[in-house]
Amino acid sequence: MTVLLAVALTVLLSATALLALARIYRGPSLLDRVVAADLLLSAMLAAVGAEAAVNRHATTLPVLVVLSLLGFIGSVSLVRFAVRGES
Repeated sequence: MTVLLAVALTVLLSATALLALARIYRGPSLLDRVVAADLLLSAMLAAVGAEAAVNRHATTLPVLVVLSLLGFIGSVSLVRFAVRGES
């Protein structure tokens, strides 16, 4: 049962990451690319969290915290840059 769950999570998160990469590549505007990059980072966070849950260890918690802070700071700074560029 656990192996089936791990395979299902891997397939879904891989599909999410591929779709986010496609949006980053094809995105018509900068904000589309920012949202897709944030989605890609969220998929990475989910993958690391799922790996920690499947293997039952909490040693990846600092990695999750750093990645989530990186995503937040990156998104806020890029949106500020985009807003400043429009005016």
